[in-house]
Amino acid sequence: MSKIILITGASSGFGKAIAEKFAAGGWNLILTARRQEKLATVATDLEKQFGIKTLPLIFDIQDKKAVFEKLSNLPTEWQAIDILVNNAGLALGRDSFQDAAIEDWETMIDTNVKGLLYASKAVLPFIIKQKGHIINIGSTAGKEVYKDGNVYCATKHAVDAITKAQRIDLLPYEVKVTAIHPGAVETDFSLVRFKGDASKANAVYAGYEPLKAEDIADITWYVANVPKHVCINDVVMTCVAQANSTTLFKQA
Repeated sequence: MSKIILITGASSGFGKAIAEKFAAGGWNLILTARRQEKLATVATDLEKQFGIKTLPLIFDIQDKKAVFEKLSNLPTEWQAIDILVNNAGLALGRDSFQDAAIEDWETMIDTNVKGLLYASKAVLPFIIKQKGHIINIGSTAGKEVYKDGNVYCATKHAVDAITKAQRIDLLPYEVKVTAIHPGAVETDFSLVRFKGDASKANAVYAGYEPLKAEDIADITWYVANVPKHVCINDVVMTCVAQANSTTLFKQA
């Protein structure tokens, strides 16, 4: 019987790469995203390529009502969730505290923190029943605060704290909880952060070789497949050129 993994924010970036990695390993996938056409393409392609089953669900992770309607009422055959990957998240703006837009702060908090909480709470009964695994995608921004990162860094510090709290509280249920904190990764993350400004987004990755989404997928696969008695609590990963969220060496 194939195992089931639920991945939020699965239409692109980390989520899509993680879906591909687990589909290649024979897992069935519950995939969530806001963009119906993109998610449908991902789901169809993986079904054809790997012969697995998918359940695409379209909703905004910020929408509490939609999250609980979709995830608390899964078809019976999809309720045996072995792994939840809380991947949906974003950064908006790179502005000083005094200049930042409150609307950007609210979107980041609603997505990165509240969305993670909603998804976790909605599927927790299924995870507990399976003695499953919650994997939260954080960031090195959740370890050190960098200039003009303010609320984005705060949301990722919250992910770090929530992960630790889940690990403690779920111990009696034999549920594993892991946080994966990537550094600079070349996806559409910076394009979203800079609101479509490609020149600013490309400049983030100039002068060094950043991580790729597939690198995060590889680590997710690894922490999910250690022996049953082992739990990887926390992973901080960067490219060779990066030491932490504030220290990056770029070639001239």
